[in-house]
Amino acid sequence: MTYFNDDTIQFVRLSEIALNEIVQHMSDPRLKEHMPLLSGAWDHDTARTFVAGKEACWERDGLGHWAILVDGQYVGWGGFQKEGDEWDFGLVLKVDRFGLGLSIVKRAIAFARADVRIPYVTFLLPPTRKKLGALKRIGTISVGMVEYSGESFLKYRLETSSLGSIEG
Repeated sequence: MTYFNDDTIQFVRLSEIALNEIVQHMSDPRLKEHMPLLSGAWDHDTARTFVAGKEACWERDGLGHWAILVDGQYVGWGGFQKEGDEWDFGLVLKVDRFGLGLSIVKRAIAFARADVRIPYVTFLLPPTRKKLGALKRIGTISVGMVEYSGESFLKYRLETSSLGSIEG
């Protein structure tokens, strides 16, 4: 099932992606630099468990993470995950596709604006992330540092009801 399609970028369920693609993506050692919760080796069992966990979010909350395709090719995963009362947005792109982040975020935020369940979106970023201009340009505000699963993260919040246009 496709959740977003603009002839270039598509959001589809992670379960539609071959496990080999996910294993290869998540095994890239360069991802660990900005993903403090990423540990251990990824194999088919790890990927299968990961996809099952993300599918469980869809079952529980009616929304979750997507696989992201650009021109029909898998470039990463991301989407919304319910954390307590908040909808957190995460995005993990293949290293050679990092430049697509803002375009993908804009489309995901447009999705959130249209969903009455999501009054605002949160973003958790590791303190190693220094380039935060894109988050500021779309209107996020810093909430401060938070701890999640024993790691520190910078937390940002974006009101979906007062976004206006995030083009540009």
